[in-house]
Amino acid sequence: MPHALEIRGLEKVYANGLQALKGIDLTVESGDFFALLGPNGAGKSTTIGVICSLVNKTAGTVRVDGVDIDEDFPRAKRHLGVVPQEFNFNVFESVEDILIHQAGYYGIPLSTARQRIDIYLAKLGLTDKKRTRARMLSGGMKRRLMIARALMHEPRVLILDEPTAGVDIEMRRSMYDFLREINAAGTTIILTTHYLEEAESLCKNIAIINHGKIITNTSIKNLLRELHRETFILDARECLPAKLEVAGFQLQRVDDFCLEAQIEQGQDLAQLMSHLHEQGVTILSMRNRENRLEQMFVSLLEQAS
Repeated sequence: MPHALEIRGLEKVYANGLQALKGIDLTVESGDFFALLGPNGAGKSTTIGVICSLVNKTAGTVRVDGVDIDEDFPRAKRHLGVVPQEFNFNVFESVEDILIHQAGYYGIPLSTARQRIDIYLAKLGLTDKKRTRARMLSGGMKRRLMIARALMHEPRVLILDEPTAGVDIEMRRSMYDFLREINAAGTTIILTTHYLEEAESLCKNIAIINHGKIITNTSIKNLLRELHRETFILDARECLPAKLEVAGFQLQRVDDFCLEAQIEQGQDLAQLMSHLHEQGVTILSMRNRENRLEQMFVSLLEQAS
């Protein structure tokens, strides 16, 4: 089975001399749920633009599901679905018409298109908006419409560029469930997002781009193993002593019932709990103070700068 996406030596130099991409190599396996992360201006949008033929590359090769975009882009495009950041549909058309027209671009019979419309609108919570003009939809509904539109030709590779921007928490979770479902069914998903907890929750593998270069490309699990320190918030049942110390651990009293603990790699949380219990402190709950991937993301960017 070919790779879902294979990029080799990708470069892009704009007319003003800005080199946005500096020899990127990237492989996404078929069936993966892959995160492409990076700060603003790092090269994410340029990379996606090249894959979708919206940006002309300066050098390098790009293959989508084994098809070179320079040799046969129409065929490569059939394997590719894209959900861009900006809304780019006719807001005066109905949801149904937008999806029918999208299916028509790919030669999908009307009867098949209508079946898919009913399925995707139901999955994305838009069934009752089927005949509503797109301009009447909320921002979150428009995002979901963009996903449905990208799936009308049932691509093997789906690129999601900030898909949950402007989507409320409840609907974001239902979108996560839907994306996990289509990924489990075989659709490769490539996600860019500024919600790093989103990438940690959904994705298996990750690449981080900065200043036009890939600075890391690994699995989420392997990346998080590199964390040398995590900060936890501990909620206590009893009022904490004014002075609380446990040898080998960095502790800070947040308030009367809340404690912040920095845990170094190799330290035993059970040992900390035991020592706290000996001092009359019972911990009711524990949580990470920060998203773990965010900590690693910031650390990697600092090392690369």
